[in-house]
Amino acid sequence: MDYLETTVEGEVEKEDGVLALRRIHVNYRLKGSVDSEEIAIRVHAIHRGKCPVYKSISSSINITTELIFEAE
Repeated sequence: MDYLETTVEGEVEKEDGVLALRRIHVNYRLKGSVDSEEIAIRVHAIHRGKCPVYKSISSSINITTELIFEAE
């Protein structure tokens, strides 16, 4: 793993016979120094408000995120 690894899973449901994306879950795995863990947690907590993709689609698709921090 490099310093940042991201995986994304989407859940699809049928609506009137058409597939529609309903949920997205993003997993961030981040490696960093012990000193940077608190900063990473704070940034993760507020990053949605600054993300253009989240702002564009979150009203119709439920988006969740998870941060896993690995101290080096």
